[in-house]
Amino acid sequence: MSNMPYPSRRALRLRLPARPGCLRRWAGAVRSLAVAAAAGAALLAMPGAAHAERLKELASIQGVRDNQLIGYGLVAGLDNSGDQTTQTPFTVQSMTNMLSQLGITVAPGTNMQLKNVAAVMVTATLPAFARPGQAIDVVVSSMGNAKSLRGGTLLMTPLKGPDGQVYALAQGNLLVGGAGASANGSSVTVNQLASGRIPAGAIVERAVPTAMGGQPGTVQMELNVTDFSTAQRVVDAVNRRFGYSTAQALDGRVILLRTPTDPSSRVQFLAQLESLEVRPDNTAARVIINARTGSVVMNQNVTIQQCAVAHGNLSVVIDTQNNVSQPAPFSGGQTVVAPNSQISVQQENNALKLVKAGANLADVVKALNSLGASPADLMSILQAMKASGALRADLEII
Repeated sequence: MSNMPYPSRRALRLRLPARPGCLRRWAGAVRSLAVAAAAGAALLAMPGAAHAERLKELASIQGVRDNQLIGYGLVAGLDNSGDQTTQTPFTVQSMTNMLSQLGITVAPGTNMQLKNVAAVMVTATLPAFARPGQAIDVVVSSMGNAKSLRGGTLLMTPLKGPDGQVYALAQGNLLVGGAGASANGSSVTVNQLASGRIPAGAIVERAVPTAMGGQPGTVQMELNVTDFSTAQRVVDAVNRRFGYSTAQALDGRVILLRTPTDPSSRVQFLAQLESLEVRPDNTAARVIINARTGSVVMNQNVTIQQCAVAHGNLSVVIDTQNNVSQPAPFSGGQTVVAPNSQISVQQENNALKLVKAGANLADVVKALNSLGASPADLMSILQAMKASGALRADLEII
């Protein structure tokens, strides 16, 4: 080992610029970087900022779609829980037709008391690019008055499309998620017993041609939600990735793409296209009101302006008591029941309450909760706030 001289302490010291001007410029650059980093972190932490998503979550290729299939069939092997044939004559007719196709003749007028058979409707979804021999799931639903389909077997059922053509054949054992028991007139049921599912219960017999795009070398992409800003961002991202004029927005929903004509190259192009990340535009402020269930849902872009709200709860109580009028003995009268109804109307005298302005969803929820209103009252309050201009959102009643 060679004897190397150790560096002196002075040589190990960090040498900083000696001039004061350089020190000030160096400190200013550090402060600028810190401010930029803080601003970027604050921008990412904003509740209304949208995150980048893959294009496959935002849009779909036009023409690549599922198709619905439906069929009518019979489920056999039920444990005395099938259709009551006296009330469902179509079950007996279907059973007679099926037996005749199998070479078994049933004499006309035969009263078949079937308890282990049920008439069902079979539905399935034929995915895009499905080929003959592929298995798909089917859903079986009771059509008559069967008590349960648990333990049953679906007999061969043709599944047809809207054009009347048979695209799949379904058959197999049902998988029912519910359970039930009954004894001495009492019954307990858990979940649904009148429907079931058969995983991979149908075999595709005919393929549906899938046409992507209209003109050769072009494909149209459809956004899941119509938005001009998002459509333009998708066009810009695609053109940056694949070159200028690759994408062109036809409107706020449809985007025209120029693709390779070779099938393998087209698949590769679409695979890269789906993995492209695009930041969608913020959705419009919207409040959804379900008048049937009393549900109120609002998105994060809803804001309110400062306003005053007074809402009086009006309650009507009707109390009816039946008074019996008994006649005197041997008077020949009759006992009469005379209803006595009392109606009372109550209304709370609620004063005006100040609702503070809310710039984000948390402030809006806090301000509305301060009113102490029920969901039913909140519907009326939101509609009144919208009419007065205090609610900055679109109201949609479903």
